[in-house]
Amino acid sequence: MQQLLLNTRPIPDPCPFLSLAPFFIHCHHYTPFPLLNPPSIPTGVSRAHPEWAKVLSYSILFYEAQRSGKLPSDNRVEWRHDSALEDGKDLGLNLSGGWFDAGDYLKFTFPYAFTLTQLAWGGQAFWDGYVLSGQAQYFSSQMRWGYDWLIAAHPQPSTLVVQVGDGNVDNNYWGPDTNIPVPRPAFIINPDNPGTDVAGEAAAAFAAGSLLFRQRFLDTAYADTLLQHAKDVFAFADSARYSLYQKSVSASEAFYASSSYEDEMCWGAAWLWKATGTASYLDRAAAWIDAGKLRGQRSSVDWNSKTGACFVLLASSNATDWVTEAEAYLDAVVAAKSPAKLTQGGLLWYNDASPADSTVPANNAIFLLFLYAESLPTDHPKRQRYLDFAQKQSEYILGRNPEKTPYVCGLHHNSPQNPHHAGSSGGTDISNIRNSPPVSEHTLFGAVVGGPDEMDTFKDDRADYLQNEVALDYNSPFQGWAARQVMYSTEDPPFVGLPYITRMSKDSSIEPHAQTWNRPAIQNDPELQTSARTYHEPYSASRK
Repeated sequence: MQQLLLNTRPIPDPCPFLSLAPFFIHCHHYTPFPLLNPPSIPTGVSRAHPEWAKVLSYSILFYEAQRSGKLPSDNRVEWRHDSALEDGKDLGLNLSGGWFDAGDYLKFTFPYAFTLTQLAWGGQAFWDGYVLSGQAQYFSSQMRWGYDWLIAAHPQPSTLVVQVGDGNVDNNYWGPDTNIPVPRPAFIINPDNPGTDVAGEAAAAFAAGSLLFRQRFLDTAYADTLLQHAKDVFAFADSARYSLYQKSVSASEAFYASSSYEDEMCWGAAWLWKATGTASYLDRAAAWIDAGKLRGQRSSVDWNSKTGACFVLLASSNATDWVTEAEAYLDAVVAAKSPAKLTQGGLLWYNDASPADSTVPANNAIFLLFLYAESLPTDHPKRQRYLDFAQKQSEYILGRNPEKTPYVCGLHHNSPQNPHHAGSSGGTDISNIRNSPPVSEHTLFGAVVGGPDEMDTFKDDRADYLQNEVALDYNSPFQGWAARQVMYSTEDPPFVGLPYITRMSKDSSIEPHAQTWNRPAIQNDPELQTSARTYHEPYSASRK
């Protein structure tokens, strides 16, 4: 049945509302996607589902906008071109595919693999969301594109490419993907130059992907390939000298320096247990938790810290100690206990992580809460509490916040117009990223931006990479919980009917108009029509 749905269901427009496109995008920038009709909504399902389908489809489209290499004939992002075709040539490898990390043109395996792990996890748990929204085929393509590169980056059992591109060169370039500067060296880890953390994360990604391709995409051969890579790279990580990868590859330190490797090794072992059912991997996961003294940890989850996610994943074993750890972690999240708190506007905030990208800790918490809550019996005393907190945080992300801003590009007139993304900006002047051009030339549909500060304020300023950066790992938990909302939400997302705002300047306050932004009124609203535009992909300074 799943194969039938994947292969025969008509593929809808990933942007169901784009019949209203003239109002969002200047006609000379917009080419209609060559797709069929929006998905039909099953009887009894709320009319909100087309809007949630839009949210999910836009996230998939963001990853298509991040593609590197030779683009497929069905490329839907008209401002993207074939790029970085010589990547890996210095090592005799073809590393031209995959995704660029953020608003720049670098590739980093550490956050890349974490992104794939989360996307695969969300795809397994909330598969029906992809089917209901008509996005299963696009999701399959998305994941195959991502994993093909990771396979290429693991050419031998004990060799893993961890970076492509020189940050010092790349971060002095601001422009389209047609003139990416060279050289673009590739950096590896191996037994002589180990990287326990990134190898453990790669093992998690391969193992999670093997489950997704086996159980959802029904591609046994590809799943077997991924699983073998998972076993090989984990064995390398667990047998080589234990070390943080930036000690071997100093080029990565200014961008994605790892703080530990115990959580990644637990993460990799836990996913191998899930993929194989082999108890020894579960034992290794527990051993790494204890080696890192990680029990009781309450830090946020992101590309550098997976402990909370490990607890939730291990709880699926139904072992009492892991269930206890997972629920203690999630209880602290919903209670906003230290190190977490809530901003005055209601956003989950971690002082050590949120200043760099406030939507990331929140989106990861939403994802884990939805994952865990949906695994509980409907009468479980904690289930509704977890769902309610996740719902409120998701509403903040999508516009129910003091700025009346959905922190996702392209969803609404109020969405960020100037993400820190060189390609979509249309600019070429690195000395004037803020104003050249004043509004990004192309809409970077579906990109989650860094988000507001601790005072719930946000400036739509692409030169401010903390608030306006986009990245692969920003979207991965978001896409997972968006698929869940397609399955279960009975109401429109918060941005539907949101009062629209005008940002007078990048340094001024934001004053809301008196009118309400809603679909029926949009087509005849001249002010909104004249503010139509599109987004791109910018230059990136150090992410953290």
